[in-house]
Amino acid sequence: MATLPGKVLVAPKAHVEDVVSRFSEDGYLRMMQAVRRVALAVEEVLAPERVYLLSLGSCQGNPHVHWHVAALPPGVPYEQQQFHALMAEHGVADVPSGETKRIAAELRQRLV
Repeated sequence: MATLPGKVLVAPKAHVEDVVSRFSEDGYLRMMQAVRRVALAVEEVLAPERVYLLSLGSCQGNPHVHWHVAALPPGVPYEQQQFHALMAEHGVADVPSGETKRIAAELRQRLV
């Protein structure tokens, strides 16, 4: 239920529950390089005003580490940015499936 068009989740293949202490230093740096690559691809494809990077989750709810890469479209009023833009309580992105497929294909092309 993405709240912004082109929102991407980046997660390690191995099960990891803590965003910092459960990674080796090298593993953490490689993971952050992957997050950066995805964020740069999101910037190229969507030309956002800003890209948000968050690691959310909880050992009680979703115990697998993952990063949210979310592109804030240009022109969003300030009071609708940041956490407001990411909360499903304020609505989800109404993006036609054809547009979602196009975005996904362009992101995939840049990440190969």
